[in-house]
Amino acid sequence: MNSFYNKHFLKLSDFSKENLYELIKISEKLKYKKKIFKEEKKLVGKNIILIFEKNSTRTRCSFEIACFDQGANITYLNTIDSHINDKESLKDSARILSKMYDGLEYRGKYQKNIEILAKYSTIPVWNGLTNELHPTQILADLLTIKENIKNKEIDQIKLSYIGDINNNISYSLIEASSIIGFELYLISSQKLELGNNLYINNIIKKMKKSNNIHITSNLNIGVKNADFIYTDIWFSMGEEKSLELWEKKIKKLRNYQVNHSLLKKSHNNNIKVMHCLPSLHLYNHYKKLFTKEIISKYNLYNGLEITDEVFESKNSIIFQQAENKIHTIKAIIMTSLLKEEI
Repeated sequence: MNSFYNKHFLKLSDFSKENLYELIKISEKLKYKKKIFKEEKKLVGKNIILIFEKNSTRTRCSFEIACFDQGANITYLNTIDSHINDKESLKDSARILSKMYDGLEYRGKYQKNIEILAKYSTIPVWNGLTNELHPTQILADLLTIKENIKNKEIDQIKLSYIGDINNNISYSLIEASSIIGFELYLISSQKLELGNNLYINNIIKKMKKSNNIHITSNLNIGVKNADFIYTDIWFSMGEEKSLELWEKKIKKLRNYQVNHSLLKKSHNNNIKVMHCLPSLHLYNHYKKLFTKEIISKYNLYNGLEITDEVFESKNSIIFQQAENKIHTIKAIIMTSLLKEEI
């Protein structure tokens, strides 16, 4: 029996370095089999429910394709069209859905909600994103990193994450770094914000015990000799996006844009650029968000958190990241639903 059988996938810190490496290895195998059209459908007859409290493009598509490829049946449900956490408690929903389905994906606001679902479910529960964490994204990122390094292991790389460091991507990268041991630089004018959130506070405590995770506002120090530069949109999903708050974020983070000047500071001609998407790199896409005065004041004509030229450059592995979510999510689903080794 494989070691992941019947286990939840809620946060990276529930797993060891060896566990994560094994999931990456299985993902590689599944990706190869799909590419050569020799994938075996091992989830025929399995019923899987996908619950989306928050909208999604890549995560939803990846879960659906992973299920379709393996012959599983899916039900897509949002909280608007259901009684989940409204007329019906999460505790009751978990017990009811466990009687009907073999696995449950949840993408919602709070980590505590998915933890409740997992506590009362008798089926595996998978985290498609919460405000605090995005473990399925980071597992896909780790696969992408492995595919783009030569003569190194994942635990030997330097990854520089730049921009808004108080979001679910940065927190999950901290988890990944503390488990695997790669060097992580969080580069921002911000500081990590401690508050009343237990999950975030635990992550920050782990970070403080680690000697391979650093926070700096210095671009030169942060990206020097980096193997990967990673950024994300400056507003997380669900945050209020008033014009006033947008300008505050832009003013605070405008010097932390991923552009060619930043790439040069790495002294690595082969540096790779990552972004979990969506991205505000196209002027015609984001100009409707801001007034002409803000665009002019902050010179926002070639991208926000990343310039279009870098986004479309040979250094970008952004779309490879997006595709890899199919394969890592498939690995998560299959290993938790099947007793045998994959």
